[in-house]
Amino acid sequence: MAKGPDEWLKQSDYDIKTAEAMFVAKRYVYVVFMCHLSIEKILKGLYQTKLGAVPPKVHNLLFLIETVGLMLPDDLYEVVFSLNRASIPTRYPDDLKKMQKDYPRQKTGELLVQCKEVFKWLKKELRK
Repeated sequence: MAKGPDEWLKQSDYDIKTAEAMFVAKRYVYVVFMCHLSIEKILKGLYQTKLGAVPPKVHNLLFLIETVGLMLPDDLYEVVFSLNRASIPTRYPDDLKKMQKDYPRQKTGELLVQCKEVFKWLKKELRK
């Protein structure tokens, strides 16, 4: 049986909290990965809510936003764009040391804060 929108939201919330825990643990590559996963899941909840269909098994956040017809504010869209670009490299890094250089503490912390803003905006959309 397919997940309902509330289940997608619960899992998205769990994943953003996992991103926070990974930040405390200094596992910055996983912070980015979990941020992506959190936004992906809440978008899938929106997909199901707005389109009345089971969301496709894709990881492309921009595809999900466009398919659902969301108009995110520009600053939030830029965050999602960045997360989308980071999806494959953080999921399957070719070079862990390089990924760790690409996502130092400060950059990752800023991304986490921004991701939480995206999450909050999408959650409001889901509750409409």
